[in-house]
Amino acid sequence: MIEVYTDAASQGNPGPSGIGIYIKSGQQQMEEYLFIGDYSNHEAEFIAVIKALELCNERFPDEIISFRSDAKVVVDAIEKKYVKNNIFQSYLNQINQLSSSFPYFFIKWIPEKQNKHADELARKALQLNN
Repeated sequence: MIEVYTDAASQGNPGPSGIGIYIKSGQQQMEEYLFIGDYSNHEAEFIAVIKALELCNERFPDEIISFRSDAKVVVDAIEKKYVKNNIFQSYLNQINQLSSSFPYFFIKWIPEKQNKHADELARKALQLNN
């Protein structure tokens, strides 16, 4: 099973945003961070999940994927397959499409303190804008 931690950081809401992705596969660990431009914090959190799913599709296409995020809005939307805010609908559609290719896909909300590694990566991505 692949464990995936995602987070986003934004300066302003909306504002310059970065995402962090931390992946654990047994003893193997992978880190990705990316400056993504100007987004709201919630949009950036959705984009972090999308980018992580794309990475997993490339590198672990047949694995069980377990995501963790401290973004309650994103986790709830994915679990319920529903968003109240129409702005997020296209992100949810992409996530549903990407996640459907895995044998099993799980997502779980975790407190911020358990997501420090992905948070550090997202903040590192923000610095790429400077």
